[in-house]
Amino acid sequence: MHACHTERSATGDGLYAATYRLPAALAERIAGRRVAIVDDVVNAGSAVRATLSALHSAGAVPVAIGALLTLGPTPAAVAADAGLPLVALANRPNDLWEPAACPRCRAGEPLAAP
Repeated sequence: MHACHTERSATGDGLYAATYRLPAALAERIAGRRVAIVDDVVNAGSAVRATLSALHSAGAVPVAIGALLTLGPTPAAVAADAGLPLVALANRPNDLWEPAACPRCRAGEPLAAP
């Protein structure tokens, strides 16, 4: 068993705009290997999505997603979209909205107390 990591390479604009890359030396080592993505907490799934993309680009074969904690239904949807099982030790409720769909934003309410 080997471990490798991805590095955030850009944050971009929007909820799912983060990009991650595999360092070149690691990308060469995982080509053709079956890999699991493991994260501490998955919420919007942007790190997992970006890591999946980096792994596919490197020729790796993702087989599962694991997390200590998932928040809301989005992590399960990310896994389902990728056709992968998701294993999490715990799940807690959480709602995510794009800024235009956020009920508090539409009502003009502050997101944090002044």
